[in-house]
Amino acid sequence: MAWNLKNYLAMERRVDGETVPDAGKPEEEIEAVIATLAGMRPDILGVCELGDATYLADLQKRLKAVGIDLPHTELVPSADGRNRNLALLSRHPIVARASRTDLTYTIGDTRLPVQRGILDVTVAPNPGYRLRCVGLHLKSKREVPEADETEMRRNEAHLVREHLDALFEAEPGANVIVYGDFNDTPDQQPPRTIRGRFRTPGYLDDLRPEDDRGERWTHYWSFADTYARLDYLLVSQGLARDVVKDSERIPFHPDWEKASDHRPLQVDLSGADAAPAPTKK
Repeated sequence: MAWNLKNYLAMERRVDGETVPDAGKPEEEIEAVIATLAGMRPDILGVCELGDATYLADLQKRLKAVGIDLPHTELVPSADGRNRNLALLSRHPIVARASRTDLTYTIGDTRLPVQRGILDVTVAPNPGYRLRCVGLHLKSKREVPEADETEMRRNEAHLVREHLDALFEAEPGANVIVYGDFNDTPDQQPPRTIRGRFRTPGYLDDLRPEDDRGERWTHYWSFADTYARLDYLLVSQGLARDVVKDSERIPFHPDWEKASDHRPLQVDLSGADAAPAPTKK
């Protein structure tokens, strides 16, 4: 399961009419997050916008209290200093780690980091199976003085694709799921760059999860009153065989909007490579 938790961290907030510089996510919002997760019971949970290790431990503790024990974790600190981090929590052991926080690019004369880095871990659901989980949170659409936000996302996506190309060169046929908040719709360049070239070994299938009404939007921006698909579950050609048929979904919970401005995405994986189709004679 993948979900942008919307500022599950300390930040400046209005609390009881006053500005508090380091206030945590409001308790009613956290309760809505936990209630939503309690209904989904993920074995592997990839999240965006989580705070430091204290907040990771808090999320773990709250989940365990509702019967979801995810003891294996990865936390990737953001490079922009805003503490909106990537994290993964897993019921299964993490057997390899290849996350990146050191990637940079230039726009004009300015060198910039990939703000939220790349989360990259290998999980072992059973002794004979490996699942590579790559979590992303590309630059938001919020304008910043350093550079154009659209160009920043394009550069970040290019570096993500380079990371994936190196991954597939080292591990041809690997079971890889790439997930997260790309902050762009499927027709835009960053998601297309990350997916790769069609019909090449490193190409990623877009699972295109739907809710129970057949709608695919994942983010609601209340200021503009707009709905968009900004969040993704992408799978490698090796993993596509293990996707349980019709399991891609956007689960509904009545308090989803209280929990976050994003909706969660979920898919079931068989955890065992399917046998290749028999050759026709």
